[in-house]
Amino acid sequence: MARERGVYCKRMAGVYIAYPFCAQKCTFCNFASGVFPRELERRYLAALLAEMRAHAWAWTPETVYFGGGTPSLMPIEALAGVLELVPGRPWTEATMEAAPGSITAERAAAWHELGINRVSLGVQSFVAAELARTGRRHTPETVAREMELLRKAGITRFNIDLIAGLPAQTVESWRESLRWVLWLAPGHVSVYMLEVDDDSRLGREIRRHGMRYGAGEAPDEDLTTTLYETAIDELARAGVRQYEISNFARPGEESRHNLKYWKLEPYAGFGADAHSFDGKTRRANAETPAVYCERMERDGTAVTETTPAHLVEEKFLVGLRLAEGVRPSTEEWERFRTPIERFIRTGLLEADSGALRLTRRGVLLSNEVLQEFLCP
Repeated sequence: MARERGVYCKRMAGVYIAYPFCAQKCTFCNFASGVFPRELERRYLAALLAEMRAHAWAWTPETVYFGGGTPSLMPIEALAGVLELVPGRPWTEATMEAAPGSITAERAAAWHELGINRVSLGVQSFVAAELARTGRRHTPETVAREMELLRKAGITRFNIDLIAGLPAQTVESWRESLRWVLWLAPGHVSVYMLEVDDDSRLGREIRRHGMRYGAGEAPDEDLTTTLYETAIDELARAGVRQYEISNFARPGEESRHNLKYWKLEPYAGFGADAHSFDGKTRRANAETPAVYCERMERDGTAVTETTPAHLVEEKFLVGLRLAEGVRPSTEEWERFRTPIERFIRTGLLEADSGALRLTRRGVLLSNEVLQEFLCP
């Protein structure tokens, strides 16, 4: 991307479009998505189109990303109407998040025709007992069949999501999921450790030591860490190397859109809970679909927060997530000298030829490291 005096120009890094509607709410999900009335979906699509029509495009987008929710359920006519408002087709990368079981030959063909060239599959597990506890209904065969449908339609770039730490997960069941991933051979894999917080039903139940949703069988922190490290090693042996804390890819298959976030490049976000960054300022939309619609219908905007970006701090917060790390300036080395030296001494950071990166142990304790670079 071209730069001029520190400001990005000519091309916008990316466009994020939120579609927070699902056929069912998974127990582990902590996003502002779910099953909503049909009327709200109608209002939401109208509000989304209004927000996008009002946007002043300062750059031509190079990547588009549909997140959710389950955007693979978006009606094709609505999808076409949204993509008509995004300049720059054909985009370098256009990604659709999809839940296995929601892909048909007709949808795959329509996506390809509209410019979608990458699909991220929210598989989470290939083990029936684990899937049953989350609310997912697919089978490994579903995933294999739908990947073949996509290939036949001309979409050949894939990501498979897995979650380490699901109820009843064991080292052996995790290896079974990894065996399926390696057999299906996607170019990209995302591995997330289960987030235990009050924003998901499963997280709340675990925190309260309950038994619903299989919470009593959730792996402890040590086992979850073992699962994550197993994935790092197994994927690396297959040539799918870790390039970010939760993301792994074959050479050239990295998520170009998500790299924009980690490299502090601008993007525009549309829809509920979508965020935008223009290189200097961050904006956030209303979180829930209902409030988003109300704000758009009443005010013509859904922005609820605008804050200046803290670029130095954010450079470390997001840049250290990447395997390549960051290259601090002389002033940045001096500003953060104390935590940097402490973490190098304790084996959580390493410095090499001007680059600063997390070690393998540092990745496991990344929250502890990254919080040292937060604004006071």
